[in-house]
Amino acid sequence: MAAGPEKARRALFLDRDGTLIVHRPYLHRPAEVELLPGVREALSRAREANMRLFLFTNQSGVGRGWFTLRDVEAVNERMVELLGLGPDLFADVCIAPEAPGQPVLYRKPSPRFIRECLERWSLDPSACWMIGDAPSDWLAGLTAGIRAAAVVSDLTTEKTEAIRRKQGVPRFENLPAAIDRILDGSL
Repeated sequence: MAAGPEKARRALFLDRDGTLIVHRPYLHRPAEVELLPGVREALSRAREANMRLFLFTNQSGVGRGWFTLRDVEAVNERMVELLGLGPDLFADVCIAPEAPGQPVLYRKPSPRFIRECLERWSLDPSACWMIGDAPSDWLAGLTAGIRAAAVVSDLTTEKTEAIRRKQGVPRFENLPAAIDRILDGSL
């Protein structure tokens, strides 16, 4: 098989809050979106390496009735605008609106979105990663049969670090460091 089609089967599934943008609990105002340092450049490098990008975000504030799905979409639109990499940056977006205690369809750690994308986009699971700052992110990826990487955020605690170590998930100081290691093939 030629190198081009094989590379096109690679993907990154990315958590939003604490991974791409500053984590603000129950963020629903576009004006409060703030990119984390180096994220724009890291996503650009991933795209240049012919990796598909997917956004996968839990938004329980919708299920709790605190804000609307449209509010979440507006936050995502602002993030994409700030990234400046085009409106087609993400091949697909999953906003999981379920609150804890509600029936789960897509809420991480559910692997459903990742599994659907693997099939829909004919992705190679061994060349796909779920990157996020919470155990639910990593577990969604691992359960879907892809690899997972952890990034440090305000949510990183001794407890989350113990879970990460137990799951065997590599840890990075930020998204750019994770993407650089994934792209250099050393993981």
